[in-house]
Amino acid sequence: MNHQTKTGQTVARAVSKVVRGLPTTDGAGVELTRVIGQPELPMLDPFLLLDAFRSDRPDDYIAGFPPHPHRGFETVTYLLEGRMRHQDNTGHEGVIEPGGIQWMTAARGIVHSEMPEQQEGLLEGFQLWVNLPAAHKMDAPAYQEHAAAAIPMEEREGGVRVRVITGQTSRGTRGPVVQPLTEPLYLDVTLPPGAAFSEPVPKGYNGFIYVIAATLEAADADGNSVRLGRDDLGVLSQGDEVALHAGGDGARFLLIAGKPLQEPVARGGPFVMNSMAEIRQAYEDYRAGRL
Repeated sequence: MNHQTKTGQTVARAVSKVVRGLPTTDGAGVELTRVIGQPELPMLDPFLLLDAFRSDRPDDYIAGFPPHPHRGFETVTYLLEGRMRHQDNTGHEGVIEPGGIQWMTAARGIVHSEMPEQQEGLLEGFQLWVNLPAAHKMDAPAYQEHAAAAIPMEEREGGVRVRVITGQTSRGTRGPVVQPLTEPLYLDVTLPPGAAFSEPVPKGYNGFIYVIAATLEAADADGNSVRLGRDDLGVLSQGDEVALHAGGDGARFLLIAGKPLQEPVARGGPFVMNSMAEIRQAYEDYRAGRL
Protein backbone atom coordinates (compact mmCIF):
# COMPACT_ATOMS: atom_id res chain seq x y z
CA MET A 1 0.00 0.00 0.00
CA ASN A 2 1.38 3.40 -0.97
CA HIS A 3 0.72 6.50 1.13
CA GLN A 4 0.74 10.12 0.12
CA THR A 5 3.05 12.10 2.38
CA LYS A 6 1.43 15.42 1.46
CA THR A 7 -2.20 16.47 1.55
CA GLY A 8 -2.47 19.92 0.01
CA GLN A 9 0.04 21.90 2.01
CA THR A 10 0.02 19.43 4.94
CA VAL A 11 3.08 17.20 5.25
CA ALA A 12 2.52 13.91 7.06
CA ARG A 13 5.14 12.80 9.52
CA ALA A 14 6.69 9.58 8.26
CA VAL A 15 8.07 6.79 10.41
CA SER A 16 11.80 7.32 9.97
CA LYS A 17 12.90 4.45 12.20
CA VAL A 18 11.35 1.44 13.95
CA VAL A 19 12.88 0.51 17.29
CA ARG A 20 12.40 -2.61 19.39
CA GLY A 21 13.20 -2.31 23.06
CA LEU A 22 15.83 -4.33 24.90
CA PRO A 23 14.96 -6.46 27.93
CA THR A 24 16.71 -5.30 31.08
CA THR A 25 16.26 -4.99 34.83
CA ASP A 26 16.20 -1.92 37.01
CA GLY A 27 15.46 -0.99 40.59
CA ALA A 28 15.71 -4.08 42.79
CA GLY A 29 15.39 -6.45 39.84
CA VAL A 30 12.24 -5.32 38.04
CA GLU A 31 11.99 -6.87 34.57
CA LEU A 32 11.26 -4.26 31.92
CA THR A 33 11.92 -3.27 28.31
CA ARG A 34 14.07 -0.21 27.60
CA VAL A 35 12.94 1.43 24.37
CA ILE A 36 14.53 4.89 24.58
CA GLY A 37 17.85 5.09 26.42
CA GLN A 38 19.46 2.07 24.73
CA PRO A 39 22.05 1.86 21.91
CA GLU A 40 19.54 1.89 19.04
CA LEU A 41 17.82 5.03 20.38
CA PRO A 42 19.91 6.71 23.12
CA MET A 43 17.50 9.66 23.33
CA LEU A 44 14.97 11.64 21.33
CA ASP A 45 15.33 15.20 22.61
CA PRO A 46 13.72 16.08 25.03
CA PHE A 47 12.96 12.41 25.85
CA LEU A 48 15.79 10.64 27.66
CA LEU A 49 14.29 7.24 28.41
CA LEU A 50 11.19 5.14 27.86
CA ASP A 51 10.72 1.93 29.84
CA ALA A 52 7.77 -0.40 29.29
CA PHE A 53 6.81 -2.99 31.87
CA ARG A 54 4.19 -5.71 31.58
CA SER A 55 4.06 -8.88 33.66
CA ASP A 56 1.63 -10.98 35.65
CA ARG A 57 4.53 -12.79 37.38
CA PRO A 58 5.10 -11.19 40.81
CA ASP A 59 8.77 -12.15 40.77
CA ASP A 60 9.22 -9.79 37.80
CA TYR A 61 8.11 -6.70 39.71
CA ILE A 62 7.54 -7.32 43.42
CA ALA A 63 10.95 -5.96 44.54
CA GLY A 64 10.06 -2.60 42.98
CA PHE A 65 12.22 0.50 43.02
CA PRO A 66 13.50 1.19 46.57
CA PRO A 67 14.62 4.73 47.51
CA HIS A 68 16.83 6.29 44.85
CA PRO A 69 17.71 9.86 43.78
CA HIS A 70 17.04 11.95 40.69
CA ARG A 71 18.17 15.39 39.55
CA GLY A 72 17.84 17.44 36.37
CA PHE A 73 14.79 15.97 34.63
CA GLU A 74 11.23 14.67 35.02
CA THR A 75 9.91 11.13 35.46
CA VAL A 76 6.47 10.34 34.04
CA THR A 77 4.77 7.15 35.22
CA TYR A 78 1.63 6.01 33.40
CA LEU A 79 -0.09 2.84 34.61
CA LEU A 80 -2.36 0.72 32.44
CA GLU A 81 -2.86 -2.06 35.00
CA GLY A 82 -1.89 -2.57 38.63
CA ARG A 83 -1.07 -0.22 41.50
CA MET A 84 2.20 1.48 42.50
CA ARG A 85 2.94 3.40 45.70
CA HIS A 86 5.47 6.20 45.65
CA GLN A 87 7.07 8.03 48.57
CA ASP A 88 9.79 10.65 48.70
CA ASN A 89 12.00 12.62 51.06
CA THR A 90 9.76 15.70 50.86
CA GLY A 91 6.90 13.84 52.57
CA HIS A 92 4.92 13.22 49.40
CA GLU A 93 3.16 9.84 49.14
CA GLY A 94 0.45 8.39 46.93
CA VAL A 95 -0.76 5.42 44.92
CA ILE A 96 -0.97 5.36 41.11
CA GLU A 97 -3.87 3.19 39.93
CA PRO A 98 -4.89 1.97 36.44
CA GLY A 99 -5.16 4.87 34.01
CA GLY A 100 -3.42 7.26 36.40
CA ILE A 101 -0.43 9.49 35.71
CA GLN A 102 2.32 10.87 37.93
CA TRP A 103 4.46 13.63 36.43
CA MET A 104 7.34 14.20 38.84
CA THR A 105 9.72 17.10 38.26
CA ALA A 106 12.89 16.07 40.10
CA ALA A 107 14.67 19.35 39.21
CA ARG A 108 17.35 20.12 41.85
CA GLY A 109 16.87 16.76 43.47
CA ILE A 110 14.61 14.26 45.15
CA VAL A 111 14.92 10.80 46.69
CA HIS A 112 11.89 8.60 46.12
CA SER A 113 10.69 5.01 45.93
CA GLU A 114 8.16 3.31 43.67
CA MET A 115 6.84 0.01 45.01
CA PRO A 116 4.09 -2.32 43.81
CA GLU A 117 0.91 -1.98 45.83
CA GLN A 118 -0.05 -5.57 44.98
CA GLN A 119 1.18 -9.08 45.64
CA GLU A 120 -0.08 -10.66 42.44
CA GLY A 121 -1.79 -9.89 39.14
CA LEU A 122 -0.81 -7.85 36.10
CA LEU A 123 1.39 -4.77 36.41
CA GLU A 124 1.65 -2.82 33.15
CA GLY A 125 2.71 0.68 32.29
CA PHE A 126 5.44 3.05 31.21
CA GLN A 127 8.03 5.38 32.63
CA LEU A 128 9.20 8.25 30.46
CA TRP A 129 12.06 10.60 31.33
CA VAL A 130 11.74 14.16 30.04
CA ASN A 131 14.75 16.48 30.14
CA LEU A 132 14.66 19.93 31.73
CA PRO A 133 16.37 23.03 30.32
CA ALA A 134 19.64 24.02 31.98
CA ALA A 135 17.99 27.13 33.42
CA HIS A 136 15.44 25.00 35.29
CA LYS A 137 17.41 21.94 36.37
CA MET A 138 17.88 23.40 39.85
CA ASP A 139 14.29 24.51 40.37
CA ALA A 140 12.29 23.12 43.30
CA PRO A 141 10.85 19.61 42.82
CA ALA A 142 7.17 19.38 41.90
CA TYR A 143 4.42 16.84 41.28
CA GLN A 144 1.41 16.60 39.05
CA GLU A 145 -0.74 13.54 39.82
CA HIS A 146 -4.03 12.67 38.19
CA ALA A 147 -6.30 9.66 38.54
CA ALA A 148 -7.89 8.07 35.49
CA ALA A 149 -11.14 9.97 36.05
CA ALA A 150 -9.30 13.30 35.66
CA ILE A 151 -7.83 12.43 32.25
CA PRO A 152 -10.29 13.42 29.51
CA MET A 153 -11.37 10.90 26.89
CA GLU A 154 -12.06 12.38 23.47
CA GLU A 155 -14.56 10.33 21.46
CA ARG A 156 -14.12 10.71 17.71
CA GLU A 157 -16.11 9.42 14.77
CA GLY A 158 -15.83 5.74 13.96
CA GLY A 159 -15.17 4.69 17.54
CA VAL A 160 -11.74 6.34 17.85
CA ARG A 161 -10.91 7.18 21.48
CA VAL A 162 -8.13 9.52 22.60
CA ARG A 163 -7.06 9.92 26.24
CA VAL A 164 -5.32 13.28 26.59
CA ILE A 165 -2.70 13.32 29.34
CA THR A 166 -0.92 16.50 28.37
CA GLY A 167 -1.13 18.92 25.46
CA GLN A 168 -4.19 19.80 23.42
CA THR A 169 -5.71 17.92 20.50
CA SER A 170 -6.93 19.42 17.25
CA ARG A 171 -10.47 18.98 18.61
CA GLY A 172 -9.70 21.20 21.61
CA THR A 173 -9.39 18.59 24.36
CA ARG A 174 -6.66 19.54 26.82
CA GLY A 175 -4.91 17.19 29.22
CA PRO A 176 -4.57 17.94 32.95
CA VAL A 177 -0.75 17.93 33.04
CA VAL A 178 0.85 21.30 32.30
CA GLN A 179 4.55 21.63 31.43
CA PRO A 180 5.40 24.90 29.63
CA LEU A 181 9.14 24.13 29.34
CA THR A 182 8.85 21.32 26.77
CA GLU A 183 5.11 21.69 25.99
CA PRO A 184 4.69 17.93 25.50
CA LEU A 185 1.87 16.06 23.81
CA TYR A 186 1.01 12.71 25.43
CA LEU A 187 -1.96 10.80 23.98
CA ASP A 188 -3.22 7.25 24.55
CA VAL A 189 -5.17 6.33 21.41
CA THR A 190 -7.47 3.35 20.78
CA LEU A 191 -8.60 2.55 17.22
CA PRO A 192 -11.25 0.04 16.06
CA PRO A 193 -10.27 -2.39 13.27
CA GLY A 194 -9.29 -0.55 10.10
CA ALA A 195 -9.88 2.92 11.57
CA ALA A 196 -7.86 5.94 10.48
CA PHE A 197 -6.32 8.49 12.84
CA SER A 198 -4.68 11.81 12.16
CA GLU A 199 -3.48 14.50 14.52
CA PRO A 200 -1.33 17.63 14.05
CA VAL A 201 1.99 17.72 15.90
CA PRO A 202 3.63 21.13 16.36
CA LYS A 203 6.38 21.91 13.88
CA GLY A 204 9.85 21.32 15.21
CA TYR A 205 8.73 18.86 17.86
CA ASN A 206 10.38 15.46 18.11
CA GLY A 207 7.89 12.64 18.49
CA PHE A 208 7.20 8.93 18.39
CA ILE A 209 4.43 6.38 18.47
CA TYR A 210 4.56 3.27 20.66
CA VAL A 211 2.21 0.36 19.95
CA ILE A 212 0.59 -1.07 23.09
CA ALA A 213 -1.64 -3.60 21.34
CA ALA A 214 -2.30 -5.06 17.86
CA THR A 215 -0.88 -3.37 14.72
CA LEU A 216 -0.65 0.04 13.10
CA GLU A 217 0.07 1.00 9.53
CA ALA A 218 2.06 4.16 8.83
CA ALA A 219 4.25 5.39 5.97
CA ASP A 220 7.99 5.78 5.61
CA ALA A 221 9.73 8.77 3.98
CA ASP A 222 9.17 7.29 0.51
CA GLY A 223 5.46 6.82 1.07
CA ASN A 224 5.71 3.05 1.46
CA SER A 225 3.71 1.21 4.07
CA VAL A 226 5.30 0.49 7.45
CA ARG A 227 3.61 -1.98 9.78
CA LEU A 228 4.19 -1.49 13.49
CA GLY A 229 3.38 -4.35 15.86
CA ARG A 230 2.97 -4.60 19.60
CA ASP A 231 5.89 -3.03 21.48
CA ASP A 232 7.31 -1.34 18.36
CA LEU A 233 8.33 2.31 18.62
CA GLY A 234 8.16 4.41 15.48
CA VAL A 235 10.29 7.57 15.43
CA LEU A 236 8.45 10.30 13.55
CA SER A 237 10.08 12.53 10.95
CA GLN A 238 9.41 16.25 10.86
CA GLY A 239 6.14 17.41 9.33
CA ASP A 240 2.70 18.71 10.21
CA GLU A 241 0.63 15.74 11.31
CA VAL A 242 0.57 12.04 12.12
CA ALA A 243 -1.57 9.83 9.87
CA LEU A 244 -2.11 6.18 10.85
CA HIS A 245 -4.42 3.23 10.18
CA ALA A 246 -5.27 0.36 12.51
CA GLY A 247 -4.88 -3.24 11.43
CA GLY A 248 -7.65 -5.82 11.34
CA ASP A 249 -7.65 -6.22 15.13
CA GLY A 250 -7.69 -2.49 15.88
CA ALA A 251 -4.82 -0.87 17.73
CA ARG A 252 -3.83 0.96 20.88
CA PHE A 253 -0.80 3.22 20.95
CA LEU A 254 0.88 6.18 22.60
CA LEU A 255 1.58 9.35 20.62
CA ILE A 256 4.21 11.41 22.43
CA ALA A 257 5.97 14.56 21.22
CA GLY A 258 7.81 17.47 22.75
CA LYS A 259 9.86 20.57 22.04
CA PRO A 260 13.58 19.71 21.79
CA LEU A 261 15.92 21.57 24.13
CA GLN A 262 19.05 21.33 21.93
CA GLU A 263 21.39 21.48 24.91
CA PRO A 264 24.35 19.33 25.97
CA VAL A 265 23.30 16.20 27.88
CA ALA A 266 25.47 14.59 30.56
CA ARG A 267 24.20 11.39 32.18
CA GLY A 268 25.28 9.73 35.37
CA GLY A 269 22.96 6.98 36.59
CA PRO A 270 19.91 8.72 38.09
CA PHE A 271 21.16 12.22 37.25
CA VAL A 272 20.94 14.14 33.96
CA MET A 273 22.70 17.48 33.74
CA ASN A 274 24.61 19.50 31.12
CA SER A 275 28.18 18.63 32.13
CA MET A 276 30.03 15.86 33.94
CA ALA A 277 31.11 18.39 36.57
CA GLU A 278 27.44 18.88 37.40
CA ILE A 279 26.98 15.09 37.54
CA ARG A 280 29.84 14.81 40.03
CA GLN A 281 28.28 17.59 42.10
CA ALA A 282 24.95 15.74 42.09
CA TYR A 283 26.62 12.61 43.50
CA GLU A 284 28.39 14.70 46.14
CA ASP A 285 25.13 16.37 47.12
CA TYR A 286 23.37 13.00 47.34
CA ARG A 287 26.09 11.48 49.53
CA ALA A 288 25.99 14.57 51.76
CA GLY A 289 22.20 14.38 52.13
CA ARG A 290 21.59 17.61 50.23
CA LEU A 291 18.99 16.25 47.74
